[in-house]
Amino acid sequence: MRILVVTVVHHPEDARILHREIAALRQRGHRVVYAAPFAARQVAPRPYVEGVDLPRAAGRDRRVALRAARALLAERGPTVDVVLLHDPELLLALPGTLRRWRHEGRAPVTVWDVHEDTAAALVMKRWVPRPLRPPLRLAVRAAERLAERHLRLLLAEDAYQHRFHRPHPVVANLATVPPEPPEPPGEDRVVYLGHLSRARGTLELIETARLLAPDVHVEVIGGADPDVRGALTEADRDGVLRWHGYLPNDRALDLLSGALAGLSLLHDQPNYRHSRPTKVVEYMAHGVPVVTTPTPLAADLVERYGCGLVVPYEDPASAAEAVRRLRADPEMRSRAATRGWVAALSDLNWADRATEFAMCLEAWVKEADANPAPAVVAR
Repeated sequence: MRILVVTVVHHPEDARILHREIAALRQRGHRVVYAAPFAARQVAPRPYVEGVDLPRAAGRDRRVALRAARALLAERGPTVDVVLLHDPELLLALPGTLRRWRHEGRAPVTVWDVHEDTAAALVMKRWVPRPLRPPLRLAVRAAERLAERHLRLLLAEDAYQHRFHRPHPVVANLATVPPEPPEPPGEDRVVYLGHLSRARGTLELIETARLLAPDVHVEVIGGADPDVRGALTEADRDGVLRWHGYLPNDRALDLLSGALAGLSLLHDQPNYRHSRPTKVVEYMAHGVPVVTTPTPLAADLVERYGCGLVVPYEDPASAAEAVRRLRADPEMRSRAATRGWVAALSDLNWADRATEFAMCLEAWVKEADANPAPAVVAR
């Protein structure tokens, strides 16, 4: 198959898009064109995909990025078998594009990969004025209903099914788990992996690092929202923590092994209540005990598998104390690390699902080939 993967929001090195889905498609021998904001993120396309640079959609004005995406879809869509979209914003580029494809009788299978609960996430978007959030939530739900009628959907979480009338395949955010037991957890280094924002607990993370210093060093890996970037830069400058900034997923994961604990300090937000933090699964996969706030799916993993500790929301003192407990009890942290890795290997391993993802797209293309839509003849 020929597949066009498009994002104007996500980092081109996004773990789900590049390191899981595109990798799975390439393993099946498919050709991938990857359109993403490479220049805006100052990264080059990987040599094994054909990269197409798009503007980045950020903040309130996303028109330039959407115009570029619409032009790309009009030009390249009819040349591929599948168009795989990763942003809800891209739905706005589709109405006229879909009509044009169908008019020409060359419409690819078009798939929206639903990464998050966009309507719930609006409350955390500081660039969206508060009075606009309720009507925008209604507009997002209406767009989702239209997308369900005209596109194929993939969901990142089982819990997203309730937003739609029909069941859709779930492609969960799992980790690629090392087949051999990882390095045992140490006693002087804590890690955080993921995007950094207020709602993701960045300010609590900084305070936790301050409470743990100098005995335990905190390493932070990820890009940051503008409103926390200054605090992170200051903390890094003062030696409170080490902020590596954004690193490609393969390089970032190399920093996990041997850590005393991995932190996930999400706030109690609607978008997090039914999403499984990928960082928690990645900590488990690399034998790192988890310290997490009680978002339901993260707490369920920790409690079900015994792979860490749960701490209250927005409570750096409790997070620091949980790290100290693990540091003081080598048997506890070794047990948590081993249980997490075993659970990830058996139940949360992307390697077990990658083929299912690729075969889902293959099946949709076969179905479309067997039942081609007739070209629309202009009158």
